[in-house]
Amino acid sequence: MHGGRRQPPQRQPPEHQPVGSPRAARLLPAPLRLPAAALLAFCVTATVLLGITFAGQRHAGWLDTAVDTPVKSALKRFPALLNVLADTGSLIPVTLMTLALVLACMLTRRWSGAVLAAVATPVASALTEFVLKPLVGRTMAGALSFPSGHATSTFALAGTCAVLLLGPPGHRVSGAVRLLLTSLALLAATMVAIGMVARGAHYFTDVVAGAAVGTGMVLACALILDWLGPDRCPLNWGVSGRPARRSS
Repeated sequence: MHGGRRQPPQRQPPEHQPVGSPRAARLLPAPLRLPAAALLAFCVTATVLLGITFAGQRHAGWLDTAVDTPVKSALKRFPALLNVLADTGSLIPVTLMTLALVLACMLTRRWSGAVLAAVATPVASALTEFVLKPLVGRTMAGALSFPSGHATSTFALAGTCAVLLLGPPGHRVSGAVRLLLTSLALLAATMVAIGMVARGAHYFTDVVAGAAVGTGMVLACALILDWLGPDRCPLNWGVSGRPARRSS
């Protein structure tokens, strides 16, 4: 009988993880990273240009006048709806929705997603309220208005939902359902932004800049987390404080 050599055990690819280990998939699929970077650059450019254009102004520009007037005329008959939209983008609801996203990611062991949900919206809101508004100095009725804080936070939440829905755990959610949920999140953010214009709390260009800041912050956080990789995510570290080692 011819004795054959024992084949050495084959190494598993670096991406392999044992069953039950934390989800290590990137937030953004590889084909979407370049478009995401391009959209981030557009958001930054739009915010900077609008900020320079309206720095220190206390009145509406021609674009604001062209958009704000018909929006106010169409929606001023629905004060209850406008109040609901304004409340949706306020601090407590946004905080609760952010915590819900973080908890959902942790329950499904999507540690990078949990970091994204915990960081993107609060940092975007802080950037708007404590940096951009004082820096630009645009006012409406005596209050700093550029960018809109409501638009910033709601678009950051919607953008976070969109990124998380790109690759849900196990892909048990169909593409059509994910597209529907993403569309609903973006629609809700858009309605909040329109509601702030209709209430006379912001100019049109304020909410455009807020949407750019919120969206750009989500993309920036997602790209940074993907660049760091799952092994460098703090929530993916073992109890010893060191990054978890891949199995061989």
